[in-house]
Amino acid sequence: MVKKLGILGRPNVGKSTLFNILTRTRKAVVKNLSGVTRDLLIEEAKWWGHTFEVVDTGGLTDSQDLFSKLIKEQVVNYLPIFDFLIVILDGRAGLIPEDKQVVQLAKESGVPFLVLVNKVDQFHKKDVALSDFYKLGVDLMPVSFEKYIQVDEVIEWIISHIKTEEEGKDLSQFTKLCLVGKPNVGKSSLYNNLIGHKRVLVSEQAGTTIDSVEDSFEYDGNKYVIVDTAGLRRNTKKEHLEVLSVYKSEHSIAAADIVLLLVSAVEGPTVQDARILEKILSEHKTPILVANKSDQAKVDVPAFRKKFREQVAEIFRFYPDIPIVFTSAVTGSGKKDLFNTISDTWKLLNKKIPTAKLNKFFYEAIRQAPAPVYRQRDVKFYYLTQTNQKPPSFIAFANFPDGVSPSYRRFLIKKIKTEWNWHGVPMRIFVMKK
Repeated sequence: MVKKLGILGRPNVGKSTLFNILTRTRKAVVKNLSGVTRDLLIEEAKWWGHTFEVVDTGGLTDSQDLFSKLIKEQVVNYLPIFDFLIVILDGRAGLIPEDKQVVQLAKESGVPFLVLVNKVDQFHKKDVALSDFYKLGVDLMPVSFEKYIQVDEVIEWIISHIKTEEEGKDLSQFTKLCLVGKPNVGKSSLYNNLIGHKRVLVSEQAGTTIDSVEDSFEYDGNKYVIVDTAGLRRNTKKEHLEVLSVYKSEHSIAAADIVLLLVSAVEGPTVQDARILEKILSEHKTPILVANKSDQAKVDVPAFRKKFREQVAEIFRFYPDIPIVFTSAVTGSGKKDLFNTISDTWKLLNKKIPTAKLNKFFYEAIRQAPAPVYRQRDVKFYYLTQTNQKPPSFIAFANFPDGVSPSYRRFLIKKIKTEWNWHGVPMRIFVMKK
C-alpha cells in the first residue's frame, strides 16, 4: 500500500510550496496570503524509486470563523490515515502559540513526524533563527524552500520512513543525476543508453519530453538515480504545459547531486546553454558538460575536440572548471568516460578536509595576498572550517566580514581548489564575524 505523508502548519508557512516540490507539480496555489489552501490536496510523488502520496492540508489557526473550524476538523479527522507527518513553521515570523498547537497535534497522532523551520534563507545564521523554536522540545530542521536549502535532506527523511518492498536501500549510496539541455540535443537517447533499455520516447521533433522521468539503475557496481527533463528553451512566450515542464525541470536540477548538461557536439555550446549552466550553478549544483552526437562530427577528432574546448572556454568563461565528456547516445561511445567522470566528481563532492589541516593551509594562503581593507582597517581572519559537502562549503571567521569582497572569496576558492586538486565542482565560502 502506498504510504501517505501529511503536511501540517499554519497558513502561509510554505506547505503548498513543499507539496509542489515533492509532487513536481503546481497543483497547490502558492501565494503570500493566509488561507489559500482550504481543501485537502492529494497527489502521488516519486523520488529515488519510491512512490508515496503527499497530502497538503489547510492552514491551522485559532480563528473561530466557520472555514477555520472546518479546516481544523478536516485535518484532525484525516490524521489517522497518515503514515508520517511534516510540520512546517515560519522562521521569519518566529514561534507563536499556534505553532505549539500544530506540533502538539503531530505528537498526538502517534506517527513519525519532522518539524521544519522554513524561510531560513541565511543558513549560516540558522542557530539564531532556530533559537525560539527550541522551546518546542523537538528536533528541528532549518530549510528554505524558496532557495532549496536542505530540501534533499527532507526527501531523504521521507524515503527513510517508507516501508516498501524496496526497504533497505541505503539512499546515501545512490548518486542522483539529472539530464538537462535544450530541446533535441539527445537527452532522452542518452537516458535510455545509460539505464540500459528504452524508457523514454525519442523523436526528432523538439519537445517530445514534457515531464520529468526518473529511474534507478546500477553501473559497474555503483548505484544511481537519474531524471530526464524537458528541454529548456530560450525565454519566449510559452504554452501552459511548457511552463509547467520548465518548472519541473528546475526542481529536478535542485534535487540532483550532479547535473549532466547536454549540448550538441556538432552545433557547439550556445548562449542558451550558458543560461542553463547559470541556472545549475545558482542552485549550487555540480555540472558535467556532455558533448553528445560526437559521432556526427565527420572531421579529424583531435582538431574537432580542441575547437570544441575553445568554444566552451569562450561561452562558459564564468565557470572554466566544468568537466567535458564526449559521447554518442546512438553508438554508446563515451559511456565509460562519462561514468568515470561522474565517479570522480562524486568523490570530490564528498571530500572533507580536517579543520587543523585546512587552517594550516589557510594561514599560509592569506599571507600571499594583501589583507582586505574595511573602513581603513585591515580585515583579520581567525580560522576557516568546512561546514558542508555537495557542494563543498566553508565558513571563514573574521573581524569585518563586510570587508571581504567577492573577488577575495574567489581568490580563496582558487587556492583551495589548487591545494587539494578540487577542480570540477562549485565551492562556496561564507564569512562570519567571530
